[in-house]
Amino acid sequence: MLRWLTAGESHGPELLAVLEGLPAGVPISLAEVQADLARRKLGHGRGGRMKFEQDELTLSSGVRHGVTIGSPLGIRIQNTEWPKWTEVMSPEPVGPEVFETGRGRKLTRPRPGHADLVGMQKYGFDEARPALERASARETAARVALGAVAKKFLAELGIGTVSHTVSIGEVRLADDIERPLPNDVERLDSDPVRCIDAATSAAMVDRIDEIRKTGDTIGGQTEVLVYGLPPGIGSYVHWDRRLDSRLAGALMSIQAIKSVEVGDGVETTRRPGSAAHDPLYAVDGEIRRASDRAGGIEGGMTTGGVLRVRVGMKPIATVPHALHTVDVATGENATAHHQRSDVTAVPASGVVAEAMTALIIADALLEKFGGDSLAEVRRNISGYLEAIPAHLATNPELVDPDTVTGDVDETPMGDSVSEWRV
Repeated sequence: MLRWLTAGESHGPELLAVLEGLPAGVPISLAEVQADLARRKLGHGRGGRMKFEQDELTLSSGVRHGVTIGSPLGIRIQNTEWPKWTEVMSPEPVGPEVFETGRGRKLTRPRPGHADLVGMQKYGFDEARPALERASARETAARVALGAVAKKFLAELGIGTVSHTVSIGEVRLADDIERPLPNDVERLDSDPVRCIDAATSAAMVDRIDEIRKTGDTIGGQTEVLVYGLPPGIGSYVHWDRRLDSRLAGALMSIQAIKSVEVGDGVETTRRPGSAAHDPLYAVDGEIRRASDRAGGIEGGMTTGGVLRVRVGMKPIATVPHALHTVDVATGENATAHHQRSDVTAVPASGVVAEAMTALIIADALLEKFGGDSLAEVRRNISGYLEAIPAHLATNPELVDPDTVTGDVDETPMGDSVSEWRV
């Protein structure tokens, strides 16, 4: 199984990331990981920090001659702005003069919606700096780097990922718009808000511009899709092995994410049961589903269809016109500290959600199939799929029920599990 850990502060010298458990034989390119880090900065509505913040990437361990070797993979992302912060973020003690002016001035006016105040309470800090430095979304750069590695591993197994923006505020992508495929990534990344539909994208851009003029911020939703998964990844046996549970926890851990939906999510709760699930049909000796409302997960396990999850990002809490707060040094009412901020980071949140989804999928896949090398994992997956009895085999392609011929057995199976189990 995979284990990963990130370390580092927003204005520290570097971010560190370690990934343990990746099989040997996975081709890893520094350029590919760097490209995903660049994707994290995409999107109309980003702030000035994206322009000067450079991600200088180093693969420190676990890769030799472009291929993983089975040992822990170490990644360093250096902060090119570090020379400006050497005193403020120094690991060594500094004199009181550092805190009197400029960057070093103590941040005693916690920002609502951030970890500032509770972080001070929890760890006993007299200012917000130690909390906000680690709580910052800058940490997601390390996650994206690790996710790029996980996506490469999945791609070698024929599993592809893609994310796209489905809403900015109240501007939403229509449900009947065809969902993107993994080969649409470049097209999506060239769009200002990473939306698959040009007309909706233009409306989203207009909405962001309107919000910018008012000195406010705005949130929205992105969707991650995973293609090519075999059925049975995850488990219904224990709560902590359910794939939907693991995905929800990982995606909710992303800074500013406030909701996670699997498949049709909340919309499913508004439907009657007859219109909420995915009927099964026998077609040419295979079992096929008529819809994908469940989002590729049933009973905590992959169905073999397209896995689909949505994440909702709140409006960024660092509001340009500043929210009301309390100066904890004086006890007086005040306005919150304001640093450079985005109007929205929803388009970029999809890239981070991709990374977290890929890490969870790769972990669950290795839990199911194991293997110390990429070749061994491939053999294990092939053996598993070949062992599925023909009468249980499924085809991920959806079927139109109106095209299915043959009689339907409508024999009741009983009023309880015990009646039809025998």
